[in-house]
Amino acid sequence: MPDIAQLQPVAFNCQGGLVLNRSSFLMDPGQALELENFEPDIQGGYRRINGFTKYVNQVVPITNTTAEEPLMVASFNNKVLAARGERIYSSTSTQLAIRVDASTAMTGAGALTVDSTTGFASSGTLQIGDEKFTYTGVTSNSFTGVTRATSSTTAAAHITNSSVSIDWTQIDTDRTDALKYHFERFNFDGNEKIIFVDQVNAPVVFNASLSATDVTDSSVAGSTVVAAYRNHMFYAGKSTTPQEVIFSEPLNEDGFNSSSGAGSVKVDDTVVALKVFRNSLFIFCENRIFKLTGSSSSDFVVEPVTRNIGCINSFTVQEFAGDLIFLGPDGLRTIAATERIGDTELGTISKNIQSIFDENISNSTDFDSVVIPDKTQYRIFFNRTGQSAALSKGATCVLKKEGFEFSEIKGFKTTCTDTFVETGDVIVLHGDINGFVQRQEIGSTFDGTTIKGKYRGPDMVFGDSGIRKHMQKVIINYRPEGSVDADLIVRYDNEDKNSARPAVYPFSTDNLAASYGVAVYSTTSSTTQFIYGGGQDPLDRKSVEGSGFSVILKVEDDGQSNPYSLKGFQLEYQLGARR
Repeated sequence: MPDIAQLQPVAFNCQGGLVLNRSSFLMDPGQALELENFEPDIQGGYRRINGFTKYVNQVVPITNTTAEEPLMVASFNNKVLAARGERIYSSTSTQLAIRVDASTAMTGAGALTVDSTTGFASSGTLQIGDEKFTYTGVTSNSFTGVTRATSSTTAAAHITNSSVSIDWTQIDTDRTDALKYHFERFNFDGNEKIIFVDQVNAPVVFNASLSATDVTDSSVAGSTVVAAYRNHMFYAGKSTTPQEVIFSEPLNEDGFNSSSGAGSVKVDDTVVALKVFRNSLFIFCENRIFKLTGSSSSDFVVEPVTRNIGCINSFTVQEFAGDLIFLGPDGLRTIAATERIGDTELGTISKNIQSIFDENISNSTDFDSVVIPDKTQYRIFFNRTGQSAALSKGATCVLKKEGFEFSEIKGFKTTCTDTFVETGDVIVLHGDINGFVQRQEIGSTFDGTTIKGKYRGPDMVFGDSGIRKHMQKVIINYRPEGSVDADLIVRYDNEDKNSARPAVYPFSTDNLAASYGVAVYSTTSSTTQFIYGGGQDPLDRKSVEGSGFSVILKVEDDGQSNPYSLKGFQLEYQLGARR
């Protein structure tokens, strides 16, 4: 007989991510049955995600009375470009480096310190939140000669990392009936350019000065996707020639003379996406995948990668962790794995959360995706017509040394996306249904809306589901990145209504802080609050009540917390009688 007086400790790390395809009793303790607005962290544990905030403070202008959503957002030449309705616009944004109080007086002699002024004119008007500022000069990281509260706006407090931006400037018109855009940044001749296709109109090219030139050849008008490969521009997805990929002359995206090196290739399926990867141009189709290799029209060769798998949406294709990831008809897949298998069936990498993909592939009207390279993270967003931002969902995929781990995200309603690196920082942008361009991975709210994180672990039986466990203590190991206010919830026996249901056990950073030297003494903002004297990875010990044959741990926060990471738990219990 077990010694019921003996305290039994068990500890585990939070790892493995969201798992929905296994019995709860057979899951590892650190895996999750619910993981919403947490992300598997390459540093270990599950981290409550960052929020997003406006990258450009002004709404992208609308061209008619209908509710037009942004159809494109792209970074180019230190500016952000966006399309809405019939037009393409340009703006520039940076971040405030030092807090500005409402009482700070600036009347032509003030200065705003920012991350960078690259892309801004030497003088002009800025906007931070609802307040406008004029300036008469710039340095590398400040606007000078600043006067605040101009154009009948009101002076307000602006915290560090607030977006500082200029008004949208129209740079192209007459994109008649344009649909969602694809784009490609390229440099054929030493000059940076970007090309857009919108599924309807002629492709349009912008040079570094944002001068627009249409690609006039009718054969590529209405292209859906575009890619630069071996100094040729490749176009595909035209509704009248869905199986044809057309390529331009070398070094000339607007030249289509076959005698000068232009041409086309055909495949036996409808082309969905084009993506350059490892010296090949991958051609994703509805039911097949091909790759084109070679250096010119004289030796371009198309060969199949697989005839059993296709891609269902071009906006899900991304280079990710040294591979290509895409959405197939049954979930997320990778090209390298597909190539290794050849023409045989290949399981998806998202099988742990297959039910999420089954539901959203059939019910979503569109998809978006981004890669966050410093987190080795891929995000996919499931977009449904008429669904509010608050109810919109997506999933994260993180590649760790143990394999792929997943979680769910809720509260994003994207219409277009882009990821780029600016002065060493990864910038992740998306257009939203209200017409703004938002920056992900910043702040602790979804543009002012609180972020609620949820974690639910599996039903843990500790080796024997027939013995009752009398819980004594739960120790939470977590890493706060600011103020945290969350709840530990302990439940028993698969949350049976007849089992014990103790009150929640709050844990917070009211008496904790960042490590010495990390926080600034007595400094407080809406995104950062530290209290002198605490540790970086606190162990919060909770005496708990109740007993059951299985134990469940849950963590929920009220949406007021800054990001924090759940690292692991230790449970202490006594053994009871066998049922």
